[in-house]
Amino acid sequence: MIHNLKENCSIRPSETILDSPKASSAEWKMKKILIGVVGSMLLGAAAPALAADLPARTYTKAPPVVAPIYNWGGFYIGLNGGGGSSHKCWDLNAVGSVGPIPAVAEGCHDATGGLFGGQVGYRWQASNWVFGAEAQGDWADLKGSNASSPAAFAPIVNQTKIDAIGLFTGQVGYAWNNVLGYVKGGAAVASDKYSGLLAGATFDTAKETRWGGAVGAGIEVGFAPGWSVAVEYDHLFMGNRNVTFNVVGIFDRMDRIRQDVDIGTVRVNYGFGGPVVAKY
Repeated sequence: MIHNLKENCSIRPSETILDSPKASSAEWKMKKILIGVVGSMLLGAAAPALAADLPARTYTKAPPVVAPIYNWGGFYIGLNGGGGSSHKCWDLNAVGSVGPIPAVAEGCHDATGGLFGGQVGYRWQASNWVFGAEAQGDWADLKGSNASSPAAFAPIVNQTKIDAIGLFTGQVGYAWNNVLGYVKGGAAVASDKYSGLLAGATFDTAKETRWGGAVGAGIEVGFAPGWSVAVEYDHLFMGNRNVTFNVVGIFDRMDRIRQDVDIGTVRVNYGFGGPVVAKY
């Protein structure tokens, strides 16, 4: 009996505790843990080497900043308005049937008033330099008078009026982006009317279209795409001319009249050239 019990309770050499179902399950869990630990160690050791093999990160340089500049080139059209003054001096040098006489100064006066008109032109721009050509026409109302200075002519009042002014000029300017300073010069023309007044009534008249020269300067500012505003001053050299006066179509006297004109205007222009270009 005892012998049989020993036989049944003895452990065979080929059998261990791991051969049981419970032992197999525990062994597999231990293997998984061991594999995970070893794998983590290997990845930790390999990570610096893998990072060293990666290409260096590159940075793209930002594009250069585009600076907008105002382009003064192209055709433009605009309006202007302002005022002017014409200085006139009269010298009587012929009388009716008597004919020429030694010049007798009759005095000077300023004909002042307003003017309004328009201009059209074209400009070329080379770097900061601007070149152009322009035609300007204005309706004017510049009026003035003075009493004739000789005692014999004391009752006579000489009166003048400019009712139109035209300018045909070239320009040279320098631009600071949307600010343009310029000078101009060329030809000028004025429509003049003259009257002799006696006791307040007109007794003789004359008129002429007088050509002369003009110089000027201005500063112009671009304030919106295509739009600009300018302030300009011009001096007109209109010279000396002999002007013939008539009474109902009959010659009665001739005066040599000297004339200069100064005008100041505010101008608004619209350009058709596309005002803004990009410059790096």
